Formats: sequence, C-alpha cells, structure tokens
Amino acid sequence: MATCRVPLILLACGSFNPITNQHMRLFELARDHMHSTGQYQVVGGIVSPVSDGYGKQGLVLAKHRIAMAKLALQSSNWVMVDEWESQQPDWTETVVTMRYLYGRILKEHEQRTGMHNDANGNTSPLSSPRPQLKLLCGADFLDTFKIPGLWRDDHVEEVAGRFGLVCVSRGRLQPERAVHESDMLSRHCHNIFLVREWVRNEMSATEVRRALRRGLSVKYLIPDSVIEYIHQHNLYTEDSERRNKDTVLRPLTKQAQQPVKSLDD
Repeated sequence: MATCRVPLILLACGSFNPITNQHMRLFELARDHMHSTGQYQVVGGIVSPVSDGYGKQGLVLAKHRIAMAKLALQSSNWVMVDEWESQQPDWTETVVTMRYLYGRILKEHEQRTGMHNDANGNTSPLSSPRPQLKLLCGADFLDTFKIPGLWRDDHVEEVAGRFGLVCVSRGRLQPERAVHESDMLSRHCHNIFLVREWVRNEMSATEVRRALRRGLSVKYLIPDSVIEYIHQHNLYTEDSERRNKDTVLRPLTKQAQQPVKSLDD
C-alpha cells in the first residue's frame, strides 16, 4: 500500500534586498529533496520579506522588496509572496511569522477538507494528512543560532522541533557541523533536512547591490523584470546603502530586553 505523503509548505524569511535567482533556486532544490524522501509532497512555497523595522543597513523599503519579489516569482506556479511580516510596524521574530502563517494554513486546510484541526494541528485518524510548514534557509542560517542575543532558546526549540528546517548548503559551508555542535539542534536532527547544492554559486544580494551601486551589469543574477524595476525607482544607490547606517539590528535590541541564554546552556 502506497504511503500517503504529507503536504508541505516551504517558507523563506529574509531581507530579499533584492530577491535573486539564487533565492528562487533554493525552493527548487528543497522541493526536489523533500520529494526524494518519499515522505512529503511540496504543495507550496512562501517568500516572506522582513519589515522595515529590521534596521539592516541598505535595506530598501518593504514596498519595493515586495514588488520585486512578486515580479521575480511571476514565473513560478507554486511559490508566492506573503506581505504580512513586511507590513508589521516592528521586526517580527521568525517563529512568530511561522505561527501566524501556519495558523492560516491549517484554517485553509480545515475549510478545504471539512476536517477540524485543534490548536496543535491534530486531526482524526481518518482525515487526510495535515499540512506542515518548514523553514527554508541557506547553509549559513544555522550559524545565526549561535550569535549571542540574536535568538531566544525557546524560539530555536520551536523552529527546529515543532516546525523543522530545510537547509540548502553550497560551497565549503558545512551545516552538518552546526547541527552536530549544538545539543538543541542535535535533538531535532530528524526534523532538519540538509540539502546539498552541487552547482557552485556564491552570488549574494550583497554583491548584487554592490554591482548596482557601481553601475555594473547584474543580468542573469536577478530577473530582468527586477532589474527594470530597480532602474525605474532608482534603488540601490550610494545614498540608499547608507540607510540605517550605525543602527543596531532590531533583533539584538529587542532580545536584549529579555534574558537570553546561550544555545546549549
């Protein structure tokens, strides 16, 4: 008897400043890998740009990052842009965004199937599998868990334990080491899926912005529609790169208001 696959939605949070071809490539790699496990059927992807309150240097307004992401994803029939996080007046913790989106996903599932999900997402034994939401990230993301004051331990526990991560590595980055060196992540290693990208591509949004500031071509690094939008709105100039200069990232100031333990205390 064939195993019933679990519906899975992949969520990518971040600046998307701007969205690049590599960002979109992560979704394709992750979907292939999760299908290959035989356990999951990827039914959707979500790009959730951070709000302006994040405070990162050079971060252009959310309305522009949302517009660029929507233009870039016009070619995808399964990945969409969600504006909720970007519209919040303050920076929102990743786990809070995941809770909100997952609640919405479960509600839509209930309406579509006529099945009732309780607060924990549990359904009756005869119902179709409830969908899951996992955080899609790059290989360097796991290292952010070790930055003092950036993550609360209970948030790491919830992201890794309740939801799960799909981490795409490339180049010399070794997310396996980050998992191995953390007792907390190791406890949830069954819920952390490591995907290897064998085609080397070290391109980043930072390098794209640098090229744009210098008047260099970024064709084939980001979609043509995004390039056109950037030129139309005069984004990523020397002036825009100074935005939020000398501003402390909001996650660090927000978490500093609460006691924070190291990851493995």
